[in-house]
Amino acid sequence: MRKLPEFFSRASRRVVRLKCQVVLERDFRLVADRIMDLSTTGLLVGPSDPVLTGERVFVSFELPERRGWLDTMATVQRVLHGRRPGEATRMLGLSFDPLGPYDRYRLRRAIEERPPIPVGARPGRRAARFSPRELFPLSPALEC
Repeated sequence: MRKLPEFFSRASRRVVRLKCQVVLERDFRLVADRIMDLSTTGLLVGPSDPVLTGERVFVSFELPERRGWLDTMATVQRVLHGRRPGEATRMLGLSFDPLGPYDRYRLRRAIEERPPIPVGARPGRRAARFSPRELFPLSPALEC
């Protein structure tokens, strides 16, 4: 079976709780200091100060298992305001600017043994009004 290149597959997020420093590029103000989850393409940080989507930030953190430090640039892709069920505080979804091959390798090695984010209901999703059987009833001949 042929494996697709890395940029075609979605990076899996891993449960990682680390200290970090996320600083705005424009005024060097600290906006977040804790990593909630991490992947090879980005991270979720919180609690955070108000930041606009699209802002560029510096991110610095020590890789898990004392594998060295990673300092890179990132862009704010999403701002979670903490208003939905399951959200406690404001958090930021950051996307790494392209990492070099060596940094991407070090990051992948550092998080590969961490457990993936548990699958659950997405916050803010509405409950289904009808069950699939009500929407697509079976013909009387097929019902058991």
